[in-house]
Amino acid sequence: MSTTRIVLCCLLVFLVHAGSTWFLNRPQDAGVDVPSGKLMSLSFAPFREGYSPLEETFPLPEHIDEDLRLLADKTHTIRTYASLGGLEPAPALARKYGLSVIQGGWLGYGYMDNKKEMDALIKSANENPDVVKRVIVGNEVLLRGDMDVDRLIGYIRQVKSAVKQPVSYADVWSMYMKYPQLIKEVDFITIHILPYWEDEPVSVEHASEHLEKIVKQVEDEARGLAPGKPILIGESGWPSAGRQRGMAIPGVVNEAKFIRDMIQVVNRHGFDYNIVEAFNQPWKSNLEGVVGANWGLLSADRQPVFPLTGSVYENPNWSIHFVVSVLIWLLIVAVCFRKMQFESLANLMTFLILTQLFSMCLVTLAHFLWYTSYSFSQRTYTVVMVVANIILGAFLIQRYLDILNNRSGNEDLARKLRIGYLSFILLALFKTFGLAVNGRYLSFPVEQFALPALGVLGLMLCQWLNRGSLIGFDQLSGGGLQGRRDQLIAYFLVIAAVAMIMGEIKAFMDGRDFIQAHPGLSEGLPVALRYTLYNQQLLAWLACLLILAWPFWASSTHKANQR
Repeated sequence: MSTTRIVLCCLLVFLVHAGSTWFLNRPQDAGVDVPSGKLMSLSFAPFREGYSPLEETFPLPEHIDEDLRLLADKTHTIRTYASLGGLEPAPALARKYGLSVIQGGWLGYGYMDNKKEMDALIKSANENPDVVKRVIVGNEVLLRGDMDVDRLIGYIRQVKSAVKQPVSYADVWSMYMKYPQLIKEVDFITIHILPYWEDEPVSVEHASEHLEKIVKQVEDEARGLAPGKPILIGESGWPSAGRQRGMAIPGVVNEAKFIRDMIQVVNRHGFDYNIVEAFNQPWKSNLEGVVGANWGLLSADRQPVFPLTGSVYENPNWSIHFVVSVLIWLLIVAVCFRKMQFESLANLMTFLILTQLFSMCLVTLAHFLWYTSYSFSQRTYTVVMVVANIILGAFLIQRYLDILNNRSGNEDLARKLRIGYLSFILLALFKTFGLAVNGRYLSFPVEQFALPALGVLGLMLCQWLNRGSLIGFDQLSGGGLQGRRDQLIAYFLVIAAVAMIMGEIKAFMDGRDFIQAHPGLSEGLPVALRYTLYNQQLLAWLACLLILAWPFWASSTHKANQR
C-alpha cells in the first residue's frame, strides 16, 4: 500500500477525531447565572491533600488563613463541623476577613471526645460572639447511629444552657421527620437535602423541585410542634465526579446546574441555606470513594471547579487531552508504519481507527485516575493500571497487524495476550463483586477496562474482515483451544455481572425511605430495577464484562462443536 494512501487515511481519521472531540466537548448551558454578590454560606473544612481527621493530621493555622482569605469574596458565612482538630483559630481568622461562622461541634461514639468537643464549642461561642452567630451540636449523628436521640438531646440542652447563640442539630431531613421531638429542642431546624444521596435519587433536572418540596414538608411538620421556627438548609450540593446513583449523575456541568438552580429557588422563597462545600476533600475518598471527595466549588488545589456564570465545560482541558492522544496515535503509526502494508483499504482504516481509540482510552484513563487519586497508594495504582493498559495495548496492536496482514498466529504473543486478559479479568471480578456486596461508594471502573474491552471488539472485527467469522479468544489471540477452562472464565464473568445487578437493586430496596414509599417486594422491585437499569455507568461496566466474557464463551463452544 502506497505511503500517500496511508497519509491520506491518517489525515481523514485525524479530522474525524478532531471534529467529534470538539463537538462532544462544547461548552454547555448550566442554567441561569448566579446573581452578583456573595453566597450565603459554605461548608468549610480546610483539609488539603495529606491531611485527614481519620489519621489525626489536622490543618495548620496558615492553611485556614489562606482558605478564608480565598473565601472572603465568595461567601458571607462559613459552616464548620468541629471546634477542635486544628479548627481552633477559625473564628479569629474569620473575623480578620469579615466572615461570620456557624460553629459546629463534632459528636461521635466516645464520651470523653464528645465532652472535649462540647467544651471547645461552648468556649469558642462565648469568646467570639461577634463572629459565631449560630451553633450546631453534632452532624448526622443519628444517621450514622453513633448515639440515640435522648443522648443527643442531652448535649443540645447542655450547649443551649451555656451559650447565647441559637443552637441546632444537623442531619438529613428525614431524621427530623423520624424524631420530631428534635424540632422542639432546637432553636432553628438544620436539615440536609442532598438529592444525589436520597434513597430514591433525584436527577439534577428535578433536584431544585425536590429541594423546595422537602423544605415545605419540614415546615408543615414543624408548624404543629413549633410554629414559625426557622429552617436552615444546612447542606445541599452535587458531586462533580464519582459513581452514578439511579437518575443522579455526578459531573461538573451537573454540579453547576444544581448550584445555579438552587440559588434561584432559595432566593425566590427566601430560604436560609449553606452549600456543601467550599473545597473538595481528598480524605473523604477513604470513606466515600471518588464521589465523597468531589463536592467542592473549588478543587483540592483551590481552583474553581466551575464558574457561577456563563457556559460550563465538563472537561476544560479537553484540547490538551486531544493533543496528547493524537501524539500517542502518531507514535503508534510511526512505529507500525512498515507493517501497515494491508491488502485492502478497509484493513488500513480499521487499524488506524482502533489505534486512535486506544490512544483516547489511555489519555482518559490516565487523566481520570490521576485526578481522583489522593494518596501515594492511589497514585501507585494509577501508574500500574496505565502501564498495564499500555502493555496490553501493545500486544493487541501486534495481533491486529498479524490478522490484517493474514499472518499465522504467534504462540508467544497468544500466551502474552491470554495472561494479560486473565489478569484484567481477575481484577474485573474482584471489583464487580465489591460493587455487588457493598458498592454504595465504589465507582464503576469503566475507564480502567475500556481498552481491554475495545481490544476484544477490535480482535473480532479484524478476524471478521480477514476470515468472515467470529470465533473464540484463542483463535483471536492466535493460540490453541482451551475449552472448559475458557467456559469457567465466561461463567464467572456472567455470574459477577448478575450479582452486581442484584446488589444494586438490593441497595435501593434496603433504604428506609424507599421501604416507606414502596412497601412490599412487588411494589419496590420494579422501582429499584428501573433505577438500576437507568444507571449508564452500570450499563457501561456490564457491557465491558460481557464483552470480556464473550470470546471465552465462544472459545469453549467452538471446542465442544469440534468434538
